[in-house]
Amino acid sequence: MSILRTIALFVYLFGYMIVHYATLRRAERALAAGDLDTVEQIVKANIPRWSRGILHVTGARMTVEGQKNIPAGPCVFVGNHRSYYDIPILLTALDAPHGILAKEELEKIPLLNRWMKLLGCVFVKRDDIRASVKALNDATAIVESGRSFVIFPEGTRYKGEEGGAGEFKAGAFRIAIKTGVPVVPVAISGARDLFEGHGLRATPGDIRVRILPAIQTAGMSKAEQKQLPDAVRQTILAQL
Repeated sequence: MSILRTIALFVYLFGYMIVHYATLRRAERALAAGDLDTVEQIVKANIPRWSRGILHVTGARMTVEGQKNIPAGPCVFVGNHRSYYDIPILLTALDAPHGILAKEELEKIPLLNRWMKLLGCVFVKRDDIRASVKALNDATAIVESGRSFVIFPEGTRYKGEEGGAGEFKAGAFRIAIKTGVPVVPVAISGARDLFEGHGLRATPGDIRVRILPAIQTAGMSKAEQKQLPDAVRQTILAQL
């Protein structure tokens, strides 16, 4: 059954984008024309639906807690990263789909890369310092424009035991500090066991997402800014 679910995952993953190709083109034309309202409407209607479908066809059951903690204005969502599922999870669990700092490999996937660009994702080459700085600057500009953004500050998926997390790199937090917006920690549990934990086979199971209280960065001292990455990491670890 897990093999059938895995096949269904990839059929759905690309089948949705193929079926809705005309919608993608309409959004791209709107973006080229500067019609950002139409782009936003299309993104909000399609990307969460696509993400929920991924969870549904693979038998993933998601519980979300703490949506009331999401501030009214722009913020930087910071989540732990354990699974390929984490992106569709946060595209579904938050108040709306937001741009994500994503690895450059995703930019090479046909159709998916075009939807991600409409969403406002920024692609980063992790081993290139200059490219990483540019990506962080691009993400900062998005937040400065009044939009929220999602970052996995570990930089890659954590492959240790459930309940752990890798080091939270400071660069991700500079976006929030520079723009003065809150950091919203997000703790994701159970996602790795639905795919990576079973040899890259889609397996039914439970995911829990906890959106934690926002941390204000405006007015932080230099010492508080330096401690922020580990403070957020510890806050998330306590919820895993």
